[in-house]
Amino acid sequence: MEVYKIDITSWTASFRYPNLISGMQPTLEVPPISTILGLINAAAGFYVEHKNLTLGYYFEYETESEDLETIYQISSKDGKPTNDAKSNVITRKFLFNNYLRLYTTDKAIVDYFTQPYYQLVLGRMNDLATVTAISGKEDLEETSFSTQIRGQIIPFKYRLAGQLQALPKYFTNEFPRKNLGTEPFSIINYKSNIVGKDITTYRDILPNGKEVDVFFHQLNFAE
Repeated sequence: MEVYKIDITSWTASFRYPNLISGMQPTLEVPPISTILGLINAAAGFYVEHKNLTLGYYFEYETESEDLETIYQISSKDGKPTNDAKSNVITRKFLFNNYLRLYTTDKAIVDYFTQPYYQLVLGRMNDLATVTAISGKEDLEETSFSTQIRGQIIPFKYRLAGQLQALPKYFTNEFPRKNLGTEPFSIINYKSNIVGKDITTYRDILPNGKEVDVFFHQLNFAE
């Protein structure tokens, strides 16, 4: 498969668990698809109506830590925010020294990241990210028996070992936003070693010399 590669790095990243609002805030070890599509929207400067999108990605980090964060809880009345607010301190986990590689067959997405319209973030607004490299089209070798699947999320139907989590693929462009395409995924961090699985992937060599078998998601949100 011929694909473009987009390399993105950040000092910090945080990928929240869906529907977890109060208490200590953990982070997923791999960004969900919705985060990647949000990143594309930020680079494009508008909400992209993805149709027949082929997308793969790999993510790794150096270490995980936690910090204290002040949040402000605003009360509401009749569905609207009021001037009543109180502060609270919570513990939030975050990932440090992160690397994300996007794989796409769509030249338009590459053009978005050549000169991003909005600031790129990997999670929250303070997790600033930078595009470090964009490659021309390269041919990745297909493999039907994958042994190097890591740093990705894979649909649970393939029964790969990993943290199981139901995640949305995208959100609507309205308020309040609605989840699109929620389904269970296996979250497989970059340190995992899959013994071997009959699943079609495409092998790549990372800048650090490691091999990774990349799974490509087929996404279509056309009405």
